[in-house]
Amino acid sequence: MLNTSRPDTTSLSQLRHDFLNLKAGQKLRNREAAHALGISEGEALAAFVGEHVTRLRPEFIDLFEQVPRLGSVMALTRNEAAVHEKDGVYENMSHQGTVGLALGPAIDLRVFYHTWAAGFAVEEQTAHGVQKSLQFFDAQGHAVHKVFLREHSNHTAFDAFVARWRMDDQSAGFEPFEPSVGTASPVATPDSAIDVPAFHAAWDAMTDTHQFFGMLQKFGLARTQALRLAERRYAWQVANDALQGVLERAAQTALPIMVFVGNRGMIQIHTGPVRNIRVMGPWLNVLDPGFNLHLRADLIASAWVVRKPTSDGIVTSLELFDGSGENIAMLFGARKPGQPELDGWRELIAGIAPLYDEVPA
Repeated sequence: MLNTSRPDTTSLSQLRHDFLNLKAGQKLRNREAAHALGISEGEALAAFVGEHVTRLRPEFIDLFEQVPRLGSVMALTRNEAAVHEKDGVYENMSHQGTVGLALGPAIDLRVFYHTWAAGFAVEEQTAHGVQKSLQFFDAQGHAVHKVFLREHSNHTAFDAFVARWRMDDQSAGFEPFEPSVGTASPVATPDSAIDVPAFHAAWDAMTDTHQFFGMLQKFGLARTQALRLAERRYAWQVANDALQGVLERAAQTALPIMVFVGNRGMIQIHTGPVRNIRVMGPWLNVLDPGFNLHLRADLIASAWVVRKPTSDGIVTSLELFDGSGENIAMLFGARKPGQPELDGWRELIAGIAPLYDEVPA
């Protein structure tokens, strides 16, 4: 839940004024302008409730599973270092408890609704006309997921969606909560307290990649700590700039890959080839029809090749982390359950030199 106290009218008016002036004067995006003011993007957006922003009822599972009615749209999920944009239709949506799925051929999502705290419908005037979107935030005001309508989307369905899910209370403002003890990232168990042989045995006994998270919880391990303590045949560090070479080689061979980008409320997945790889300053980009990836290469603090046993054989990933140990992105060869890993993906990954001299077995 959110803090229900709201800023006074005067402070909200000043915030709106400063935000709009900053955006116009420096040509900043909403997130950049909010951070320049020292507030979250959710706070900035909520200041305009009653104007071009409508506050949605926090019945997130029910309302989000109605998004397929909007037709073909653009789905956006980001974290501090990466932005993942995918065009398509939300399809085959379901949930079990507070964990949801969208399993369309284009838009492929894993949803963690328990982190969602606020949702807004936005109709923002831009140089290209009115941009309609749905935007969802966690309790700290960080964006969890956004849905942007395209010209060919169902705009009539969007209007009906907003009318159906708008809150009665359309007061402006959003007071974010600081993460409380127990909701922030857990402190990793010291290396000396880890039963490393038992951890190695558990890794070796995996039959599905989804068992990895449960293994981390069982042994009290942070993800990068687990990779560091793993047997070298299962995980080894590579250069931080390995991603660019992987994307370029995948593009050259039209190798279908999977690109995962997420945050604590959403994971978004692209499956297919990548083609147009561009470097623009610190940003490494994939600029393909229907799929864009924008990743701050300078924020990659470590990169790892990770191999997990499954009932279909070894599954290999390239995993990227920031300076706090948070996952930026993960890449796999395209595959579905019941299928072995692509030989082309294994060969591509085998071409990445380990960061240190030891060579994995």
